[in-house]
Amino acid sequence: MSLIKSNFMKHKVQLLAAFVILSLAAVGGCSKNDYSTSPAPQTGTPGGGTNSSQVVMKSMAFSPANITVAAGTTVTWTNEDPYQHTVTSGTPGAPDGKFDSGLLNQNATFSYKFDTKGTFNYYCRPHQQVMKGTVTVQ
Repeated sequence: MSLIKSNFMKHKVQLLAAFVILSLAAVGGCSKNDYSTSPAPQTGTPGGGTNSSQVVMKSMAFSPANITVAAGTTVTWTNEDPYQHTVTSGTPGAPDGKFDSGLLNQNATFSYKFDTKGTFNYYCRPHQQVMKGTVTVQ
């Protein structure tokens, strides 16, 4: 009986150790240090302007995800989630460096003035598989 109990305890300890290691790896993978907090170089005009449009980050989504604005419009993103988000131009795995908010805490905002016509993709770096959007400038 003591051999069975000894083997059981050994496996229990191994499972607990594996759980702790995996938990630490998961927490480390979501570390704030994985994402730069300083914005990328801007090619448009950050902030300002008389025309404006609003996008909200809530429930792990941009709302609205796709907007159309006139050239010269400033778009402002507001993070209403308790999670940090970014507004990063380009597509997941291929940021284009036009704009990047850095990590935004809850209630923080980021604004960018779109002077050039075209379609601009953006995403959230920490949640790039679920948070994507576009700004179409006419």
